Amino acid sequence: MFHVLVLGGTAEARRVAGGLAGRGGVRVTTSLAGRVSRPGAVAGEVRIGGFGGAEGLAEWLREHDVTALVDATHPFAAAITRNAARAAALSGVPAVVLRRPGWQAAPGDRWHWADSLEEAAALLPALGRRVLLTTGRLGLAAFAGQTALEFVARSVEPPEPPMPPHTEVLLARGPFTEADERQLLRERRIDVVVTKDSGGDSTSAKLTAARELGLPVVIVRRPPLPDGVAAVPDPEAVLDRLGLGHTATEPTRRPTAGSGPAGPC
Repeated sequence: MFHVLVLGGTAEARRVAGGLAGRGGVRVTTSLAGRVSRPGAVAGEVRIGGFGGAEGLAEWLREHDVTALVDATHPFAAAITRNAARAAALSGVPAVVLRRPGWQAAPGDRWHWADSLEEAAALLPALGRRVLLTTGRLGLAAFAGQTALEFVARSVEPPEPPMPPHTEVLLARGPFTEADERQLLRERRIDVVVTKDSGGDSTSAKLTAARELGLPVVIVRRPPLPDGVAAVPDPEAVLDRLGLGHTATEPTRRPTAGSGPAGPC
């Protein structure tokens, strides 16, 4: 049995699981951290919760006869990616990292890049007074010191304190349309948007809306991948690395972990 463990929580992870489930001789298990109360449907088996660090994950890989590990977590899940790389090295299980490409600026964009949430917060006073925060429910503490600004914090789940004193919490789940985002920016009288470089189409409409309205956008750069680890850009490339792409007739018994496009973990 060819057993693939997918570290999930993203749309791309669900696509990988969907591409693996139902294949003869293939078992797929998707691991979710359990931070979202209503995750989307996932094909195959699902487990919820952490592993107890890199050593715990390596033990799980060995105990469950995992053939390959796919890290398809969020681009900002740096700790999980480090643990996955370490676990792959400890267990000898080949790993593939999937990261959707980051966003690219278009003509008319007013983007300001930051290396951290704290750096993003420091840029805001010079850019506007009313801020749309779309950085997720964690990390609002980085903006708590900006007491002269007003924030609209949008996230899927209620954000965790501390947060800025003048904050409106807006619970919403994407994808969002450009019309929706234009309406939000206008109704809330937003001066500046703050986001992370998550990439993908499901949350990019706010960038287009900000460009059309001439608003500045502060974008937090992604954390770097661990040394020696590269990434493939889409689920199709993951399946090809596993020997399970559309040109494959049967699973590869052991995917290679050499210096190919995904690199060893």
